[in-house]
Amino acid sequence: MLVTTWVIVGVVAGATGVSIGFLALRQARATMEECRRMLVRQSSEAPGDLRAIRDVAVCRYDALSEMTGRLSFSVAMINGLGDGIVLTSINGRSETRTYVRPVVGGRGQQPLSPEEEDAVRAARLGLGPFVTPRPSETY
Repeated sequence: MLVTTWVIVGVVAGATGVSIGFLALRQARATMEECRRMLVRQSSEAPGDLRAIRDVAVCRYDALSEMTGRLSFSVAMINGLGDGIVLTSINGRSETRTYVRPVVGGRGQQPLSPEEEDAVRAARLGLGPFVTPRPSETY
């Protein structure tokens, strides 16, 4: 009886390990493909001043449940080195708030919202100028 229990526990642990490994492999492949696309894009473009803003993407969304019409937005303006800014405007009924966050090497120096990350990613990959936020995220 004890041996049967250990066999069942071993099988379940093995299946769980295989599942986790498969999910990690899928994520790694997606990240590698994204990096490959970014490198191909950067190497295929004409050489120029890498410090000049060249990649722009706008992500429009409904930031507040009281406002619809995708009036809030995040704009990523990135240079060839992955440096730049993300400008975000959150629009409500009575006020609008605007934020700017620095981006260095394709990552925010401060934590970025999912919409800001989508805008930076789209700018880096050349998917702009307009992108929609990933639907799997809940904001």
